[in-house]
Amino acid sequence: MSVTLATAGSSTYWYLTRSTGAVALLLLTIAIALGVLDVRRFSTPRWPRFIVDTLHRNVSLLAMVFLVLHIITSVLDSFAPISLIDVFVPFVGSYRPFWLGLGAVSFDLLLAVTITSLLRQRMGYRSWRAIHWLTYASWPIALLHGLGTGSDVKSSWLLILSIVCIAIVLVAVLARAISGLPEHLRGSGVAIGAAGVFSLFLLLWLPGGPLGSEWARRSGTPTSLLGHSSTTTTTSAGH
Repeated sequence: MSVTLATAGSSTYWYLTRSTGAVALLLLTIAIALGVLDVRRFSTPRWPRFIVDTLHRNVSLLAMVFLVLHIITSVLDSFAPISLIDVFVPFVGSYRPFWLGLGAVSFDLLLAVTITSLLRQRMGYRSWRAIHWLTYASWPIALLHGLGTGSDVKSSWLLILSIVCIAIVLVAVLARAISGLPEHLRGSGVAIGAAGVFSLFLLLWLPGGPLGSEWARRSGTPTSLLGHSSTTTTTSAGH
């Protein structure tokens, strides 16, 4: 009876971890897209600047809420050995250390942005702005973390979600770059080039990486969990 309850609890955390992670990625994507487009540009008499700014801020905070829930359920899930240290210190864990470490890096960056945003009135604008730019770096790192760590990376829903998130950011970058031409030709070129390089990397990496064979083993899953990981993935796919 106790074994059955433990298994059910672990399965619940397993689903909560992945669902909250997916929602956090989507919300972070929307926040990044709004930031890239510069939400102040959308201010109109019907949609004043403070309303648009509030939308951007609230979406960002909601993304952090789901990210924290994702982290809590990951630590509570007994399937993978993930500790609180792994949450903050990158690349020290025993479960897919590199890919889990990317999640820690992304979280640390977002945490720094959140804390400095709360202390914005006590900081100089330039200092706050420089740290705020870390948000843009956190998004591709978070995406790679999800693709590299998620055991259901081959599931259609996750692939579709990832494609949608990538498309949203690419459209935002392209729209911002075009609006900045020709005054900011160099910056626009760098932005478009970086987005293109990252997209090309994903196209080349995914087939032989997370979508390839034996990714669980190659990504650093402990040997003791490999058999269990395959069974869990098959079971979740059936649902």
